[in-house]
Amino acid sequence: MRRTRNAKIIATLGPAVNTMPRIAELFMAGADVFRLNFSHGTHDEHFQRYQMIRKLEKDSGRPIAVLMDLQGPKLRVADFHGGETKLTPGNLFRLDSVETPGNSRRVRLPHPEIFECLEPGANLLLDDGKLRLRVERCGKDYAETMVINGGVLSDRKGVNVPDAVLPLSVLTEKDRCDLEFGLKMGVDWVALSFVQKPSDVLELRELVGDQAKIMAKLEKPSAIRQLDRIVHLSDAIMVARGDLGVELPPEDVPGLQKRIIRTCLRKGKPVVVATQMLDSMVHAPTPTRAEASDVATAVFDGADAVMLSAETASGDYPLESVSLMDRIIRKAENNEFSKKLTGEDLSFRKATTADAITAAASQAAETISASAIVTFSTSGSTTSRMAKERPSVPILGLTPNEDTARYMSLVWGVHSVEIHDVKSFSDVVATAERVANEEEFTKSGDRIIVTAGVPFGVPGTTNALRILDIE
Repeated sequence: MRRTRNAKIIATLGPAVNTMPRIAELFMAGADVFRLNFSHGTHDEHFQRYQMIRKLEKDSGRPIAVLMDLQGPKLRVADFHGGETKLTPGNLFRLDSVETPGNSRRVRLPHPEIFECLEPGANLLLDDGKLRLRVERCGKDYAETMVINGGVLSDRKGVNVPDAVLPLSVLTEKDRCDLEFGLKMGVDWVALSFVQKPSDVLELRELVGDQAKIMAKLEKPSAIRQLDRIVHLSDAIMVARGDLGVELPPEDVPGLQKRIIRTCLRKGKPVVVATQMLDSMVHAPTPTRAEASDVATAVFDGADAVMLSAETASGDYPLESVSLMDRIIRKAENNEFSKKLTGEDLSFRKATTADAITAAASQAAETISASAIVTFSTSGSTTSRMAKERPSVPILGLTPNEDTARYMSLVWGVHSVEIHDVKSFSDVVATAERVANEEEFTKSGDRIIVTAGVPFGVPGTTNALRILDIE
């Protein structure tokens, strides 16, 4: 089950992929991580899928990460007489707290926290940004707005407030219930929606502890303003381009994608590019050429993983979507332009022993045409540091920790293998040679680079390097 690419694929499970054979098909086609979207489905449905993933993991002998994606706060207008109304540009439209059905002049907005932070001139976006309102006057329980971009508005459509940081918890009661269930179930990653500020990540961290890794979803302009701090506090980042493209001009999103990825590379944090990557494949057997280019661009930018959402969860061609994404990634990574980007241009080293050893390992691997770089790490820090270098050869990540083996399956270039605990660096070297052969990274006459941190079990102590000839 060795992949012949570096960037990983996250596939969302749902009604379209809901049986053991279907999940196994996606895994064999190239899915490295499975996402459980808690905006949909019941706990029982998610548990059944989780059990199938763990059985597949056991049967295949390969670690598989499970990502639970929390729904987050959902801000919506209330209902209308007749189910919908039409808003005309230039007309006034009132949002208030009156508990009666809406019409063409007003509707209830059951979120007092929105009224608290509004000011005249602020924009409100409705129905994924299709309609735009500008606040003219506002108070503690109302907002009088001017319709800027009109159209049909129906019951319970979403509301976005791009110009304000909303005074609400990033975790709803539903999220807290889902989180407790997911952690008890054993998920490896928790994706946090609606991140506005660094304290949102800390709020989740208090609940998660060391039970799972945290992936902050960047979909709010306020989060971009504090990007460095949020990246620092998170274990990984998701570029959630759907909501980000609603609250920001679409022309801003490509540049922000590059900026976010670059920040994550500098800090050595995995970064996922998500939303509408192969969107047309929800109902078509092939993507548009623009979508293929979009996936390749994420690879060129240096993303650790790309994600499929509705394409695999509810689409008509889930297997084809994974297969196509796998082929696009491999083709992009073999492109000369991609190879230039994944070298020195994306290395951000500190003046530490760990970074010096890691950089030396990457350079040595290229100089001697090594077949692989083998890392040993209990926590994953040595392996993550090597992935940050974006070396020109595969990374074989050895760990005695099952959780580490799983979550490292999300990280760029890492083929993660769980091994028995070792007592010395010579044990690591012997194990590296054996596993490299078993996993088909090497043959007689090849060379590998081995790195580790001594003493074992202390994160951040990468300090040993060995060049090994395979007999």
